[in-house]
Amino acid sequence: MSAVWSRTVERSDDGALRVGGCDVRDLAGQYGTPLYIVDEVDMRARAAAFRDHFTAAFGRHGARCDVFYASKSFLSSRVARWMLDEDLNMDVASGGELEIALRGGMPPARIALHGNNKSDAEIERALKVGVGRLVVDSLDEIAIIDAIAFELGVTAPVMVRVTTGVHAGGHEYIATAHEDQKFGLSLASGAAIEALRRVHASDSLELQGIHTHIGSQILSIDAFRESATRMLRLRAEFAAESGVEVPEVDLGGGYAISYVPGTQALEPRTAAFEIADAVADALAEAGGTWPRFSIEPGRAISGPAGMTLYRVGVVKTVDLEEGGHRTYVAVDGGMSDNMRPITYGADYTATLAARLSEEPPRLSRVVGKHCESGDIVVRNVELPGDVNRGDLLAVAATGAYGRTMSNNYNALLRPAVVSVKDGDSTVHIRRDTMEDLLSWDVAPA
Repeated sequence: MSAVWSRTVERSDDGALRVGGCDVRDLAGQYGTPLYIVDEVDMRARAAAFRDHFTAAFGRHGARCDVFYASKSFLSSRVARWMLDEDLNMDVASGGELEIALRGGMPPARIALHGNNKSDAEIERALKVGVGRLVVDSLDEIAIIDAIAFELGVTAPVMVRVTTGVHAGGHEYIATAHEDQKFGLSLASGAAIEALRRVHASDSLELQGIHTHIGSQILSIDAFRESATRMLRLRAEFAAESGVEVPEVDLGGGYAISYVPGTQALEPRTAAFEIADAVADALAEAGGTWPRFSIEPGRAISGPAGMTLYRVGVVKTVDLEEGGHRTYVAVDGGMSDNMRPITYGADYTATLAARLSEEPPRLSRVVGKHCESGDIVVRNVELPGDVNRGDLLAVAATGAYGRTMSNNYNALLRPAVVSVKDGDSTVHIRRDTMEDLLSWDVAPA
């Protein structure tokens, strides 16, 4: 199998895919389709790779770099336990994600709470359980956290999220460090250093560090280099003014993965050593002692470890205006289990998952069953000419943002999530039932 599939995926002699030692036909029979499948060995290995390579790369400079798993990409209580087993920390972006992380056994001190609009209840809960850091996103939020911490009689550990003006990656909506967007405090306008002043001046806040996130699906180290340079200059400026060196710098995540054959990914080892060396150069220029560093990969850990299994329904072929034909292959899910194609124009690949075919391939478009013309799962893929009703299709690299962005559009039921390892499967999140769906609806009297 190509590099877009997780490491234990293989094809049996009869053409069926096996992942984690499990035949996808058996998984479909036991759990139904659509079905999210997570390769436990692959996901743990990717987490360990970030831990090991960033530890080694920064260790060469006598520095430390912690890894926080960005749980918004995919989270279950079992995944939280896996990340703890692999000695990763975790960032969460809501009160719900916080509770799932805690349920999985992640120690509160190893959790960072993000969010540009945290509620009072979320802040209070985070402080009561003792999260390791709250990442503040605005000057208003500094005052809010300060007041809540004072009322509770605790000191709130905070990091200041900085918009450095450096942005990188894919779609406009996943580039997060340019000035005209909702996240963070602007470096250019002076809001970032003002935030540091306010946090430092408060008796109820403890300044843990500065944080930035420059985007997603990033392939070039140049953007990380420039962002780190600007962050370390800010740190030096604040140290010169206050006499205090900010103890930690978080460089965020955004490491690109491969979604379709032939595309590139940013490998953890390459990223680790090049970023560490770039940071060393930036620190030599800015001055000061080495801070502690941290990073926040999410998609790069969960994305390639997952696939989605669908069952084919209607198949039809249409004539193209420019000549030729396209076959539309409709499956039993769609934009309710993968929002990324319609939201970001994301590309995926698919393969016939349960048998061999000797039919010539034909240009196909895998579509869902929703009442939307934009309900596309895979825009263009070569599939065998005999794909037909009842066949199983697998779509690669859906481990990130598939389940977490899933919904009940058209009153469809959200799929289950199962992990596989050594021939066994384990349910992480059960499939919605019709009883669930009707229980949410308040019937008329």
